[in-house]
Amino acid sequence: MTRANPLDAALDEFEVKPRADRPRVAPEAIEQIAKENGFVSRDAAKLEAPARMQKQRRFKTGRNQQINIKATGATIERFTALADRLQLPSGALLERAVELLEEHYRNR
Repeated sequence: MTRANPLDAALDEFEVKPRADRPRVAPEAIEQIAKENGFVSRDAAKLEAPARMQKQRRFKTGRNQQINIKATGATIERFTALADRLQLPSGALLERAVELLEEHYRNR
């Protein structure tokens, strides 16, 4: 038994149909029709002011352990502002805060 080759088609039977030239529609007309039918533009909204770039805070400290703490945004901002003002990495500020709290509660 032989099997028919599905790729052995007689392509001579097929003719290419010429493409009908259609006039192009003006982009302004397309925009007008889109507005009339409630289609929203895909263009990005304009930003009023550029986003403030946050200064990178990188220190080489030799610390290699990580602690993740949940806090409010205000607390994190206060912590970061204090670390920036004292020019300390976050880990060093945490160490100082723990030392001060230990000292405070040791004297009680």
